[in-house]
Amino acid sequence: MHGHRAHATGLHCREEPSSRAAIFHPDFHRFIGQFSIMGKGCLTATKYFLFLFNLIFFLCGAVIMGFGLWLLLDNQSFIVVLNNLTTVKVACYILIGVGAFSMLMGFLGCLGAIYEIRCLLGLYFTCLLVILIAQITAGALIYFQKDVLHEETSKIVAKVLDNYTGNNSTTEQTWDFIQRNMECCGWTGRADWKDNAIVINSSMQLFPCSCQNVSVATGNFSDSGFCEAETPVYDVGCADSVERWILTNIGVVLGICLGVAVIELLGMILSICLCKNIHTEDYTKVPKY
Repeated sequence: MHGHRAHATGLHCREEPSSRAAIFHPDFHRFIGQFSIMGKGCLTATKYFLFLFNLIFFLCGAVIMGFGLWLLLDNQSFIVVLNNLTTVKVACYILIGVGAFSMLMGFLGCLGAIYEIRCLLGLYFTCLLVILIAQITAGALIYFQKDVLHEETSKIVAKVLDNYTGNNSTTEQTWDFIQRNMECCGWTGRADWKDNAIVINSSMQLFPCSCQNVSVATGNFSDSGFCEAETPVYDVGCADSVERWILTNIGVVLGICLGVAVIELLGMILSICLCKNIHTEDYTKVPKY
C-alpha cells in the first residue's frame, strides 16, 4: 500500500513538470504576445477613430453655428422678416449656442481620446447624450407647433405690409427683394396692401414698386418705394413661394441635423468602448503650459 502511494506520488510529480513546461512553452508566450498586440492595436484604432470623429464633430458644430449666424444676420432672405418673431430669434440663438458647445465638445473629445482620460471621456459621453436629447425635443416641438408658427408668421408679415413706408429699412428691403425675385405681391395676394397707411391716405392707387410685373410692363422700374398701379402688378401672393423656399431649405437643415445625430451616436459608442479599455490613466501625457 505504501508503495502504491509512492507510485501515485511519483505519477503526480511527473505531471507537474509537464504542466509547467506547457505554461512556459514558447508557443504559449507567442500567443499571449500576439493577443496583447492585438488588444493594443484595437485600443489604438479606437482612440484614433474617436479623434477623427471628434474632428468631424467639431466641424459640424462650426456648420451649425454658421447656419445660426446666417439666419440671424442674413439681409437678403425671408428670414429678416421672420426675425421680428421672437421664436425665430430664440431658435437662432439656440443654434449658435449648440454649435459653439459642439465645437467645445469636439475639442474636449479629441483631448480625452488622445491622452486617454477616462473622466473626460465619461463627461464627453454625458454631454453628447444631453445634446442628442435636446435636438430630438426641439425637433418634436417645431413639428407639433408648425400651425402656430404659420399663424404667427402671417401676423408678422401683415404687420410688415401695414407699416411699409419705402424708406429702405432692412426689413422693407428684404420684402422688396422677396416680391421682386419670387414675382409675387403681398402675402396672400395684392389685396393685402389695402391696409397700408400710405396706400389708405393716398388719392392715387399705389402698390410697392417691387410688385410690378417686369415681364409685362415697360420703362424704368424702381426697386423700392411706391408706384402708381397703372403698371401691371403681380396677382399671386408670396405665401406659396415662401413656403416652397422653406421646404426647399428645410431638407438641407434636416439633412445636417440627421448627420450630426448619427455622428453623435458614433461618438457615444466609441467613447464608451475606449473608456472601458483604459485601465490606468497617465496624466503625465497631458501637456502642461
